[in-house]
Amino acid sequence: QVQLLESGGGLVQAGGSLRLSCAASGNIFTINTMGWYRQTSGKPRELVAAITSGGSTNYADSVKGRFTISRSIAKDTLYLQMNSLKPEDTAVYYCKADRLGPRSPIWGQGTQVTVSS
Repeated sequence: QVQLLESGGGLVQAGGSLRLSCAASGNIFTINTMGWYRQTSGKPRELVAAITSGGSTNYADSVKGRFTISRSIAKDTLYLQMNSLKPEDTAVYYCKADRLGPRSPIWGQGTQVTVSS
C-alpha cells in the first residue's frame, strides 16, 4: 500500500509564495503519475498540476507561469512551488498518486491554502 502526507499549507498574502510537499511511503515503486488537485466548498476537485514518472508536466491554465510541480529523484516526495498567489488560489490542496496496473489511485488528506487580499 502507499500513503501520502501533505504539508506546507498555510495563510499567505496575495503575491506571496508557498511550497507544498507530499511525502509518499510504502510501496512507492507502484506509483506512476503524481499530481496536485484543489477543491473549494461546493465545487468539484480540479487538477492543478501533474508530473509523470518520466518528468513530463501538465498545468491548469489558471496556474501556468506561477506554479511549478516537481518530484524528488527518489520519487518519494512531490512538491508544488506556488508563487504570485492570488485569493482565488484559496482551497484545500490534495496530493494524488496514480499507480501502475489496476491499482486504485491514492489521495492524501489535504492541506489548506488561504490567500488573503
